[in-house]
Amino acid sequence: MTNTSPAPAPCTDTPALDGQYVLDVVVRLPKTMGIRATVAESRAAFTDDHVHMLLLTEGSRLVGTLVAGDLPGSAADEALACDYATLEGRTVPPHLPAEDARQLLLMTGQRRSAVMDDSGRLLGLLCLTRRLTHFCTENDVAARASERHC
Repeated sequence: MTNTSPAPAPCTDTPALDGQYVLDVVVRLPKTMGIRATVAESRAAFTDDHVHMLLLTEGSRLVGTLVAGDLPGSAADEALACDYATLEGRTVPPHLPAEDARQLLLMTGQRRSAVMDDSGRLLGLLCLTRRLTHFCTENDVAARASERHC
């Protein structure tokens, strides 16, 4: 018996990142928390299923990044979240080709990376979509935010 079903259509959801750099695809106004944010405030932020990484800043300078797994269960609620934050392995430079950044995130099993310049100034957040093929846009973030406020 032969299979008469049509061949599957080729995947058209491929990255269109050629010629683009991180700075071209970054969310430029991500939510941030100050360096005085507590563990309790951070845990509360992670209850939003769209929050995967917190960016801890002092002014425009990125001081650390935090993912939920960074906070041990034993951490006191009043402790500073910054004590558990890191930059190591969680930042990319703005002039890295976007496809290289996507591949780096895939290799490390991450979907978020902070973008900062050489002086430590936060430039934005790089957010790989669930499909892992492209990056979230400012419009995507705004649409999700408006859904939460309805």
